[in-house]
Formats: sequence, structure tokens, C-alpha cells
Amino acid sequence: MLSLLRDNLVEVLKAVAPLVLAVTLLQLTVIHAPSAQFLQFLAGAALCAAGMLLLFVGIDLGVLPMGRYVGAELPKKGSLTLILTVAGAIGFVTTVAEPDVLILSAQIDEASNGVFARRTVLYTVAFGLAVFASIAMARIVFGWPMRYLLAAAYSLALVLAVIAPPEFVPLAFDSGSVTTGLLSAPIVIAVAIGVSSVLAGRSAVDDGFGLVGFASIGPIIAVLLMGLLG
Repeated sequence: MLSLLRDNLVEVLKAVAPLVLAVTLLQLTVIHAPSAQFLQFLAGAALCAAGMLLLFVGIDLGVLPMGRYVGAELPKKGSLTLILTVAGAIGFVTTVAEPDVLILSAQIDEASNGVFARRTVLYTVAFGLAVFASIAMARIVFGWPMRYLLAAAYSLALVLAVIAPPEFVPLAFDSGSVTTGLLSAPIVIAVAIGVSSVLAGRSAVDDGFGLVGFASIGPIIAVLLMGLLG
């Protein structure tokens, strides 16, 4: 446990320290923000570091091992429907809880003055990822080539981007990028590796990776369809 905390603390400091140093340098040379505001930034950065440390430790300690165990047990039930349903459900609930997705949906709500409601964006993004997470899991079971799935999915996204309302296009692609965050990506990968580990003749490297990039196309397509149907 202590070694896990120490290793993750190093990673957190590497992530947070450059931002703190950059803002501090700007504060001393260019910005000169009020002292209270700068101290508030430092306090916020410290809280972010503490939160990231707890999040990383929690993921390494319990979430990833459980994800791999769930993935390894699903094929033993002999039900493809169960595998796809669980994959979709995990994709949905982790996306709804994903910090990056929550922040983006709140910013969109604020910037659009409520035209794009936070919950509507949040659930649309989560639904899109859930559907494509299920397709990605089916790809592992049936051995479909990932390059064909990626080509088909991105082709559909590009076609929709051409015909969708212009204001939805940047929103859609940002929605796809934020789903590859701290929570959803490692859990989806862990479940996929677990599924792959019990299938004969399969490779965890070939099957477990690439699916996050594929699943992130789902929110792009979902948001573009929301623009077309809305």
C-alpha cells in the first residue's frame, strides 16, 4: 500500500508541478494577479493533487483488478448477450462519472446558456460510448479486425460531420476526446483484457488495446445524431 502511494504520488507531482511552475512564473513576470487569487490557485492545485492521488490509488488497488476479474468471468457464463450488456453498462456508468465528461458537459451548458443542457450532453455521450464499448467487446469475441471497424466508424462520423448542424461538430469531437479519461478508459481496458484472457488463442495486447479509441468514436456519432434529430 505504501509503495503504491509513493509511486502514484510521484506521477501526480509530475503532472501537477509543471502547471504550478508555469502559472507561478506568469504570476511573477506577466500576470501579477491579486495575492488572494494566486493563493487560491495554489490551494486548488494542492487539492487537485490530493484528489488525483486518491483516484489513482483507488483505481490501481481495487477498480482495475475487479475489472479484469469481471471480464474473465463473463465468457464462462456462455452468453454473448450478457457480455455485451455488461460492457455497455460499464461504459455508460463510468462515462457518467468521468470527471472530464462532467466538466465538459457543465461548460457546454454554461456557454450555451442552457440550450445544450448538461444532463442531455452527459447522457448522450455516455450512451454513445456504451454502444461502441459493446461493439468493441463483440469484436474481441468474434475476432473482427480493428482496422475495419475504425475505418467504418470514422467514415460514418465524417459523413455525419458534413451534414450535421455546424455548432454540433466541435462539440461532438470534444465529447469523444474527454471519454478517454482517468476512469472510463482503464476500466474498459481492464474488462477487455479479462475477456481476452480466457478466450483460446487470443492476445491481451491485440484485443485489449485500441478499443478505447474505437469506443470514443461512439460519443462523436451520438452527439452528431443529436444535432441532426434535435
